[in-house]
Amino acid sequence: MKLDFATYKDKVMGCWTGKNIGGVLGAPFEGIRQMNDVSFYTQDLSMGPPPNDDLDLQIIWLAAVERYGRNVNASILGEYWLSYCIPNWVEYGTGKANLRAGLQPPLSGVVGNTYKDSCGCFIRSEIWACLAPGNPELAARYAYEDAIVDHEGEGVYGEIFFAALESAAFVEPDKRKLIDIALSYIPEECRTAEAIRCAMECYDTGVEFAEARRRIHNTAPGTFGIQSCTLSRIPVEGNEGMELGAPGFDAPENVAFTIAGWMYGEEDFGKSLCMAVACGEDTDCTCATLGAVLGILSGAGGLPEKWTAPLDDKISTLCIDRTGGGIWVPSTVTQLTDRVMRAVPGFLGPERCDIFAEGGMSIECREGDDLYCRKAADYLPGINGGGKDEALPVRDLCGLSAYVVRYDFPAFRLTVDYGDSVFFKTGELRKVKVSVVNSHTMCQQQWARIRVYMPEGVEAVNGRAFQLPLNNLYGARAEAEIAFRPEAYEGGKLEFIVEVSLEGRHSTGSAKVVLMRET
Repeated sequence: MKLDFATYKDKVMGCWTGKNIGGVLGAPFEGIRQMNDVSFYTQDLSMGPPPNDDLDLQIIWLAAVERYGRNVNASILGEYWLSYCIPNWVEYGTGKANLRAGLQPPLSGVVGNTYKDSCGCFIRSEIWACLAPGNPELAARYAYEDAIVDHEGEGVYGEIFFAALESAAFVEPDKRKLIDIALSYIPEECRTAEAIRCAMECYDTGVEFAEARRRIHNTAPGTFGIQSCTLSRIPVEGNEGMELGAPGFDAPENVAFTIAGWMYGEEDFGKSLCMAVACGEDTDCTCATLGAVLGILSGAGGLPEKWTAPLDDKISTLCIDRTGGGIWVPSTVTQLTDRVMRAVPGFLGPERCDIFAEGGMSIECREGDDLYCRKAADYLPGINGGGKDEALPVRDLCGLSAYVVRYDFPAFRLTVDYGDSVFFKTGELRKVKVSVVNSHTMCQQQWARIRVYMPEGVEAVNGRAFQLPLNNLYGARAEAEIAFRPEAYEGGKLEFIVEVSLEGRHSTGSAKVVLMRET
């Protein structure tokens, strides 16, 4: 089906307006474990809305897309994160520290990251939905690239879930189907999916809202609401029976609180947002995300003036570093909407976006069952490649270890598997697995040559060069296990280069492997 220009613009405008509304409404109650009784904004908005990281961090991603288009990936986003993201708190700061140490995503999102399962990336889902409306597989794929910069596991699943849901919401109005579509993109048994199913079951069986909040929390106990108080001073009233979770394990319950607000709000925009805020914990994130979903569904023209008028189209930013140049920060939702729409043709390409369509522009969207995540088992492994897409489906991407780093080159894809650690010990055998897969656009029967360049003091146990067949059958790959022993290496960081080339082709690709000495 095709999404026409006027409808698309109205829904993008609705997305960012709803995001802004929800962030402003929920901000005063962020990080507090309590049931909140609100019915409208509680701040003085006479000077405009306060800043909120849920919206303004996505402007950094938009700037990356404006420069790199569909080529944007986790590595590029990581560079923008380092250059323009001001906050150094929890997962944001850990991700930045790991990037500075030379660790590529997804290593940057997992190593030493206590808050890898927290909420800092599911709040960034809207940019990918707006750039890929009605194409949830594409939106979810870029959401994955975004999330692994500073998250892993459940934190990543939360962003993929909402990116898929919000993208599908451009063409599918039924909330139950939208949730079902979004769940198809994340592991079925993950805690995020479990908490979402709990929220829906509570509503369907008539569970009182306060009890639903408790059940959702205990399905995946988070700690966002107790970060600022001692264990002995966790509020008891209204929190009876709520279990104590692990530090940083916050995304699953907050994603589910967003869904609970949507369910219990019963099609009323204001009530839905207030129900999300009522759950407590990460209230600006839950409320802002729900506001974006409802804004996409209704379009800007369908949002209640009661909620839009006090903000007067204005947005305010806090987390973007403007001192280095390179990013123009919009001051209104209208400006942000216009910029997103300008980026879409280059991001989607002519196969999905017709800029000469009558009325200004149209976008080719999926519909029906095609909105669901595709499966790796759609083709028999080893069958004739024939240009089939070798890219892993999003749910399978979620299943990759966070210690597998991916690289894309014109004629092939390369992955480096660190095993389960980025550390090494003097004299101890260490292994890294390298896999090469044909590009689905240029696949031929060929041979892959893998060379390894080790620093002095590191013994290559099984050689420094490999020559392997690489055919174009579905699922085929050339794999080499690089075994080495840092017998006389004295540095604290061990770096070496893996270079890949294909026989008879001029282009090559390389990856730098980075390991840290274990004490």
